[in-house]
Amino acid sequence: MDSSLLQGLLASRLPLQLAQDLVAQFIQMRLDVASRTLGRSAPGKFVETIVQALQQMERGSFDKQPAVDDYLKNLESRGSTLPDGLRICAARVARSMYTLRSKRNILHKGEVDPNDFDLRFLLAGAQWIMAELIRESGGGSMQQAGTVVDQVQAPVGALVEDLGSRRIVHAKLSAKAEILVLLHSHYPAGVPLHTIVESLDRRNADAVRRAVRQLWGAKLVDGSPTVEYRLTAQGVREALAVIKQATV
Repeated sequence: MDSSLLQGLLASRLPLQLAQDLVAQFIQMRLDVASRTLGRSAPGKFVETIVQALQQMERGSFDKQPAVDDYLKNLESRGSTLPDGLRICAARVARSMYTLRSKRNILHKGEVDPNDFDLRFLLAGAQWIMAELIRESGGGSMQQAGTVVDQVQAPVGALVEDLGSRRIVHAKLSAKAEILVLLHSHYPAGVPLHTIVESLDRRNADAVRRAVRQLWGAKLVDGSPTVEYRLTAQGVREALAVIKQATV
């Protein structure tokens, strides 16, 4: 996920600090889902920051400690300059997230632990709200906004874990296969060589660079060390074959 681009689009309508907070909390929820860890502070803080963002867009300022449930409950019933997608839909989604976050206890009883599907619901709600904020932000080009929405909506899988600044492939693969899976998780965007090396930092850096050159020689990737590497059409097919074999 291009967190800097996401922050930039949100900052076209919001103070930079709010944009940074939203992105950081959103990424934390993605990490919680990927690792199946209940990060109890992230969903509540995310909804609180959403309320501050809506206040900023509505009146040009926001409360440092907003009355979250009261604001969300009353927003759609009073006059507001916010579009209905935010005033009604986003407010209802955010309130359901806040209710789940507040009323479900981390110490559950019973044989089926709902932490995992609770958290997946919270992430799905956050993905929808973030996509709607991007759509209403008006910052950047339509192509940029569409790309970021796709990244925000991307499902969190067990094979590739998104750590925000880099991604880890969770499968026992050769260096070349791991690079193909990594690049596929970014496709159609390109990935700088240093990011590939950092993402595969459990391997020898020279071996990773050598594997990238071999993939380039086989026309599975295109690019150079000074720009970015991305999958070719043939590389996409090869990556899909590796992914299928790794996840069956």
